[in-house]
Amino acid sequence: MTTILIVDDEYLIADILSFALEDEGYLTVTAGSGQKALSILDREKPQLIITDYMMPGMNGIELAEAVRAHKTLGQLPMILMSGAQAHLGVARPDLFVDVFDKPFEIQSVLSRVKSLLGPGGA
Repeated sequence: MTTILIVDDEYLIADILSFALEDEGYLTVTAGSGQKALSILDREKPQLIITDYMMPGMNGIELAEAVRAHKTLGQLPMILMSGAQAHLGVARPDLFVDVFDKPFEIQSVLSRVKSLLGPGGA
């Protein structure tokens, strides 16, 4: 099954995104911080990471840079979601395959995920 790691310290946003993706047949795992996401990366081996920018301890760009340095998961596609800092993600196409402004349109995110991973449940 296709696993997506959602990283956001706003649990309501993570839950909404998780429910929407699970309805499409994907398996989701959530983390409330970049540190937590890195700690579960090897165990869960996701096919995609969707991360917020503003989080305590480590922002979304720092998380993406850490993932890019990972020995086996360095090429994992990542999507950034952000309010005021979306432009910082747009400036880093080496890190993110797409950037969504918050508040985001859930159908746009689902369409992009499907274009990257194919239909859920695969």
